[in-house]
Parts: sequence; structure tokens; C-alpha cells
Amino acid sequence: MGTLYLVRHGQASFGADDYDQLSARGREQAVRLGTYWRERGLRFDAVLSGTLRRHAQTFEGIAEGLQAAPEPLCLPGLNEYDSHALIHAIHPAPLPRPDTPELYRQHFRLLCDALAQWMAGTISPAGMPSWVEFSGGVRDALEHVRQRHAGQNVLLVSSGGPISTAVGLVLSTPPEATIALNMRIRNSAVTEFSISPKRLMLQTFNTLPHLDTDEHRGWATHA
Repeated sequence: MGTLYLVRHGQASFGADDYDQLSARGREQAVRLGTYWRERGLRFDAVLSGTLRRHAQTFEGIAEGLQAAPEPLCLPGLNEYDSHALIHAIHPAPLPRPDTPELYRQHFRLLCDALAQWMAGTISPAGMPSWVEFSGGVRDALEHVRQRHAGQNVLLVSSGGPISTAVGLVLSTPPEATIALNMRIRNSAVTEFSISPKRLMLQTFNTLPHLDTDEHRGWATHA
């Protein structure tokens, strides 16, 4: 039986004009994860990734740490939803940059509300797929892994939205649980599914084994 390792991208640039860019810490997280796996002899038979810049940069960091990795299969179905479009769909008025704890909490309260409405089909954020289409892209990626890579180790680099959706699909969680999972996934965190020809099964969720040392514990981030 193989294992699918789903990795959320390293810390990006929350609150900046361009979020889709790893911070210096985000790159360190990715390299450290690859190094951790190399030190334990883990090798991957295949790699899947979203097509966003932060996905590519995270994979590059992991590959640097591993010192060897297959070329990724890049799938738009593993890209993150547009949080700004979601929030704008329920709060069209301009909002200040979320650069204080209070504004940060407000941002994520609005996002959770918007996610629930999007998943229920009551809003259609501009430029975004429907929830059925979004979750279908994640489902297709999981089916690709199940059908082609049973018995192998597979790396999947994506974002919190697709990874929580994948967990929700495997566990058949209700929307509110999927959203709650989404809000907890940390940067560079690892979620593991066992792979068999018949199904995927959750083994771990949102772990940071590569940061579990005194030297690296302070590297854990959420945004």
C-alpha cells in the first residue's frame, strides 16, 4: 500500500499586494521538509502540484532538500480558491488591509461565512468556479493517484482549500467540518492518505514532523 503526502505550501505573503509568493520563512519550511524526508530515506515515485507560484516555489524547496524528486504533474484543479472574490461576494464594500489581530480575525470570519455560502451554492464569486467544479478538480486528482499510483509514494503540493476538500471527500465530512479543517492547516503541514486501488484512507492530518525540534519549532506559521 502506498502513501499520498499532501503538503500545504510554505508561508506566503499574507496581507501583501501579491500573496502568491513564498516568504523567506516559507522557503525555509519547504527546504526543511525535503531535508527531513531525505534524512529518513523517503523517495517519491510521482509528484502532483497546483499551478500557483507558491506551489511551484514550495516544490522547488522540497526538491532542494530531498536532492532528488520527479518532475511534477501540474493540475489547475489543485489551485486555491480566490479568498478576495469570496469575501467580496458577501461584503462588496472595501475592507482595510488585515494587518492587526482584530482585522485578521475579521478577514477569516468573513471568509468562513463566504465559504459556507459558496459551498451551499447561494453565491457565485466573480471569476471562480462553482463549489461542485472546485471539489471536482480535487476529486479528479485523488482519482488519478488512486488509479495510477497504488503501492507508491506520491507527493501532492497544494493549498489549504484543496487539501481540506480532499480530506472532506475521503471522510465525507459536512461543509462546516471541511471549512473548520481548512482554517487549521498550517504552512508546510503534511497530511497523509494511504493509497489502495479501491480507496484512499486518512492516516495523519496537518502534522509538522520536520519542525519538531527546538531549532525549528518557532518556524510554524498559519498564513
